[in-house]
Amino acid sequence: MVIQPKVRGFICTNAHPVGCAAHVKSQIDYVKQQGTVNNGPKNVLVIGASTGYGLASRITAAFGSGANTLGIFFEKAPTASKTASAGWYNTAAFEQEANAAGLWNKHINGDAFTDELKAQAIELIQQEMGKIDLVVYSLAAPRRKDPVSGEVFSSVLKPIAKAYTEKNLNTSKRVIEDVSVEPATEEEIAHTVKVMGGEDWERWLDQLDAAGVLAENCQTVAYTYIGKELTWPIYGKATIGKAKEDLDRAASAITAKLSQKQGKAYVASLKAVVTQASSAIPIMPLYISLLYRVMKAEGSHEGCIEQINGLFREGLYSAAPTLDEAGRLRQDGKELAEHIQAEVKALWKQVETDNIDTLTDYAGYHQDFLQLFGFGVDGVNYDADVNPEVLLQHLHD
Repeated sequence: MVIQPKVRGFICTNAHPVGCAAHVKSQIDYVKQQGTVNNGPKNVLVIGASTGYGLASRITAAFGSGANTLGIFFEKAPTASKTASAGWYNTAAFEQEANAAGLWNKHINGDAFTDELKAQAIELIQQEMGKIDLVVYSLAAPRRKDPVSGEVFSSVLKPIAKAYTEKNLNTSKRVIEDVSVEPATEEEIAHTVKVMGGEDWERWLDQLDAAGVLAENCQTVAYTYIGKELTWPIYGKATIGKAKEDLDRAASAITAKLSQKQGKAYVASLKAVVTQASSAIPIMPLYISLLYRVMKAEGSHEGCIEQINGLFREGLYSAAPTLDEAGRLRQDGKELAEHIQAEVKALWKQVETDNIDTLTDYAGYHQDFLQLFGFGVDGVNYDADVNPEVLLQHLHD
């Protein structure tokens, strides 16, 4: 079939297998060009491995360190008449390149919040991998079923204490308009922490440790976004921010539990980029479009793969990683630099619908958005007939 993008609001409901493969290949090529990660990981579990920062982590581990990688994700398989989700095609492309490079790789497709899937992963690790020396936790999900109580919790993207009204880039209509969001209730805050906080990350590490599959000196990392004043009301100081604060709690708890094997848990703060998750957060499309313009002009812009490559080389596997006062690894310094934020703020005040193209990098934002789903990738013929039924050889049932 000929596959063209079907965009609805902040999501694309289909994906292009050839475009996804080309996009993954470009990330792999970038990591290879940087050379080997010194003292990098050898057996890596990536929870949330099929898109965005999780995918970049798997690519960096495999092609920067030659690591064996087990990827966990929840993706839609293709049929003869419907495409798979982008993460499925990304994984197929990763698998093909990893196979060609002789790198062990397997995947589990299912709900990472369940104890059943955790047990399945542990069994596979015991049978085929040995000891895990890096666990990457990069889940983004709107809801979570508690594995003990069975209660389903849903997250919300809301401010805390007071309503919030601010400029927003409506990507469907391509206009600048105000968006208003009512404050979250205490219950909504608690539910968001249950879904997006550190509880499941901690549960994963508890069960991996109990099963004896964590190596001496193992590391684990979960990703966060901190941002600055412009994004704090809807992100850093909002419901998501409360959940991300819980990651700090979990990191301390995990590190304490792993102390006997010299294990360490980190939260890593990364740069704002276009992801399926960030596209859904009010004001973030406008903020990212302005940020891209400013950082590209300076020559300091980075995407997912550049950020994670830097995290591995300058953070996780550096003798002297840069940590903030809370002990987090920081890869967001260029974004949060005072001169960058000052310029973004100045443009924020000026931007209106009629000057989107001159004041923002909406074109770059939109291209990155399309590329999440395999569209808008250079060198791909989108008029060609392609088979959507791409299979995963190493899918572990």
